[in-house]
Amino acid sequence: MAKTSLEMVEEFKSFIDFVQELKTIDEEHWNSPISEGKWSLKDVISHIMLWDKYFYEEGIEKIKLGQSVTVRHLNFDEFNANAREYAKTQTRDSIIKQFFEYRNKIIDDITGLPEEDYIKEYKDGDRKKFSIRGYLRGFISHDKHHKKQIEKYVKSIQ
Repeated sequence: MAKTSLEMVEEFKSFIDFVQELKTIDEEHWNSPISEGKWSLKDVISHIMLWDKYFYEEGIEKIKLGQSVTVRHLNFDEFNANAREYAKTQTRDSIIKQFFEYRNKIIDDITGLPEEDYIKEYKDGDRKKFSIRGYLRGFISHDKHHKKQIEKYVKSIQ
């Protein structure tokens, strides 16, 4: 059965508590690869935060303001490489703070929207369909993917 918008928002929101728990991990472990050949914990959270920032500024905020959605299909490899470079310039706490800021902005803007606004389809910057429901569906699974990786890493360092 398809999840309601409220259930999807709650699931999207739950990642905030998960990241909050990661604050107890020291900087050294935040800067170490989560497994051989993988990114560091800081890289992963930076990557998630920057995707949240992008979709907030180019999608969710535009919808809230009644403006045209400007989300475009980006080169994922390039975006993610830039996220890793950005992470190098930040501390653990600054990455976490920025993650909270953008995730909460998205949640604040979509909480309480009528169901029809969740499923409404907008044309994005590439003239493709964009909906809040589709965005949430994609990023909840993205969060779950990284959460599994992080949980495995956290178990390995305890």
